Amino acid sequence: MTFFKLIHLISVVVWVGGMFFAYMVLRPAAVDVLQPPERLRLWDNVFHRFFNWVWAAVGLILATGFYMIYQYGGMAHAPHFVHIMLLLGLVMAGIYGYVFFACYVPFSLHVAKERWKEAGEMLGKIRKLVGLNLALGLLTISVAVIGIAWI
Repeated sequence: MTFFKLIHLISVVVWVGGMFFAYMVLRPAAVDVLQPPERLRLWDNVFHRFFNWVWAAVGLILATGFYMIYQYGGMAHAPHFVHIMLLLGLVMAGIYGYVFFACYVPFSLHVAKERWKEAGEMLGKIRKLVGLNLALGLLTISVAVIGIAWI
């Protein structure tokens, strides 16, 4: 099970760490130095690259998480913190799916057609949802660390 925990953890670091970097470092720096069209093009490029990694990370998190639950003997035998982690993880995956399909895809199309106002509005929605997912990710990590300490 150690190998699966390692893959699970690395995938969480990629996803949550990427959100932290984008939200807390890249976003303010881009606002400081780039005009809206260049900033929107940058974000389109960043999202295109990052979301490929997130799809892989989410898939690995879910696969390894469900495998580890299976190793516990199913949800009935898994510690309570695992139930909380699963709930938070599924909510995060749902938010990510919404961000990708309902926000990023239209955002990218707006950028390609140089509809800056519409792209900016979509970027604002993405920013809020990424902030929510970042908070949920940090909460989930906290639940994992505290839960493991109580076993």
